[in-house]
Amino acid sequence: MAIEEIKRTLDGKMDQSIEAFKHNLTKIRTGRANPALLDTVHVDYYGAMLPLSQVANLSLLDARTISVQPWEKGMGAKIEKAIRDSDLGLNPSSMGDLIRVPMPVMTEERRRELTKVVRGEGENAKIAVRNLRRDANEAVKKLVKEKMASEDDQKRSEAEIQKLTDRHIVEVDRLIASKEHDIMAV
Repeated sequence: MAIEEIKRTLDGKMDQSIEAFKHNLTKIRTGRANPALLDTVHVDYYGAMLPLSQVANLSLLDARTISVQPWEKGMGAKIEKAIRDSDLGLNPSSMGDLIRVPMPVMTEERRRELTKVVRGEGENAKIAVRNLRRDANEAVKKLVKEKMASEDDQKRSEAEIQKLTDRHIVEVDRLIASKEHDIMAV
């Protein structure tokens, strides 16, 4: 494996870590309603557990209310139960075929707890990026040891790997700041 290939692989894996972090952030509540919040809810649909988005239409009624419109008449009660049983702390209510899911107002204390959760997730993402950097540097050292690359190549590649790492860490910090701003906004 050449140094360029190591760097390309590293960049791809770091991008995947950032995407995983973004996905984890969508699961953390902010003050506003977001249909993505219900992505983790699964409903029993004729014996198969399906994501809520595959059995109903999710949309926003207003800034604090998600509407769930089941595609089949008989699914309303099952959807309501699945949302209530999820660990999201939501209390849906039926209005005919439409299920309304109001977002409870968050207290200042709860907002601060959620920012700590966001920082923890961010730290995990940074650790993943740093571990990838370490693995890439070890792969380059192995190439030098096997005489497939020079020590000058190693120094250059370590500097470039560090730049990649720094760029991804800055992206994680930006995502953390953005999510914290969303959580603390009333």
